[in-house]
Amino acid sequence: MREKLDFKSNLLIGSLLFGLFFGAGNLIFPVHMGQLAGSNTLQATLGFLITGVGLPLLGVVATALSQSESLYDLAKPVNRGYSIFFTCALYLTIGPLFAIPRTATVAFEVGLNPFIAEEYLQIGLLVFSLVFFLVTLYYSLRPGRILDWVGKYLTPIFVVLLSILLIATYVSPMGQVSQYPPQGVYIDKPLFTGLLDGYNTMDALASIAFAIVIISNIEKLGVKNPKGKAIETFKSGLVCLVGMGVIYASLAYMGATSLASVSRADNGGAIMSMVSNHYFGFIGKILLAAIVTVACLKTAIGLITSCAQMFSELFPKSISYNKYAFVFTIFSFIIANFGLNKIIQLSI
Repeated sequence: MREKLDFKSNLLIGSLLFGLFFGAGNLIFPVHMGQLAGSNTLQATLGFLITGVGLPLLGVVATALSQSESLYDLAKPVNRGYSIFFTCALYLTIGPLFAIPRTATVAFEVGLNPFIAEEYLQIGLLVFSLVFFLVTLYYSLRPGRILDWVGKYLTPIFVVLLSILLIATYVSPMGQVSQYPPQGVYIDKPLFTGLLDGYNTMDALASIAFAIVIISNIEKLGVKNPKGKAIETFKSGLVCLVGMGVIYASLAYMGATSLASVSRADNGGAIMSMVSNHYFGFIGKILLAAIVTVACLKTAIGLITSCAQMFSELFPKSISYNKYAFVFTIFSFIIANFGLNKIIQLSI
C-alpha cells in the first residue's frame, strides 16, 4: 500500500480532473464574460475564478476528507430522504437535463455551425449530436479506462490545440482591454457577476460527482489511507486549479480584446468562432472545431460515467450501469436538439 503518489501520478490525476471539469460552459462563459465586462474584466475574472475554480477544488477535497463513498453518503447525515433527493437532483442537473446536452450543442455551435448553411442547421445538429453521443456512449460503457482516455490522451490534445489560439491572442492582441466600457451589470457589479458566471459552469456541483471518480482512481494507484487520499486529491486538484485558472483568464482576455476585430455575440461560442477565423481563417475554423469537440467529448464521457455509476449504486434493484448509461445518453441527445441558447436559458 502506498502512502502517497509520485509527481507523475499527481500530474495524471490532475489531468483527469481538469479533463472532466473543462467542457462546454468552461470554454464559452469566460469569453462572453470578457466581451461584456470590457475594462472591468480583471474584477469579473477574479470572481469567476473563485466559483469556477476555487469551489470545485473545495468540493473534491471535502468529499475526500469526509471519507464518503458517494454523494448519497455525503448527504445522509441530514436524513435518508434528503440524501436521495439531493443526489438525484444534482446528478440530473449536471447530467441529462442540462450539462451533458450542452456539451454536444457547444461543440456543434462553435465547431460545425460556421460550415453549415442556416437552413440546414437543425438537421446538422441532429446528425452531429447523434454521432457525438454514439462516441460518448462507446467510451462510457468502459468506465475502467477513463483515466487513460481522458487523463492521458484527450486532455493533453485539448490543451495543445487551445494553446495555439490563446498564444495568438497574446502575441497579436486584437485590441486593449481598457478600450471598451463594460456593459449591463458588469458596470457596477463586475466581481459579483463574475461569481455567478463561474458558478454557471456547474463545476461546483460537478465536483461532488467527479470527486468519486478521482478518489477511486487514487485508490487504484495504491493509496488507501483516508488522510492520504485527501492529501493526494488536494495535490492533484492544485494541478487542475493552475491549469484552469490560466486558461480562464486567457479566455476572458480574448473576449475583452475581441471587439477591436469582431462584433458582439449572444454567446461565447460565436465569439470564439469569429476570433479563430480572424487569426487563422479557414484553418482557424478547423482548429476551433477540434478544440471544442475534444473538450466537450471528454466532459460528456465523464458525466455519463458518473451519473450512470451513481444511479446504479443508489438504486441497485432497478437497472444496470450499462442500461443507465444508455438511457442518459438517449435523453441527452433529445435535449441537445433544442439548441444551445435554449439550454443556457433553461439552466440559468
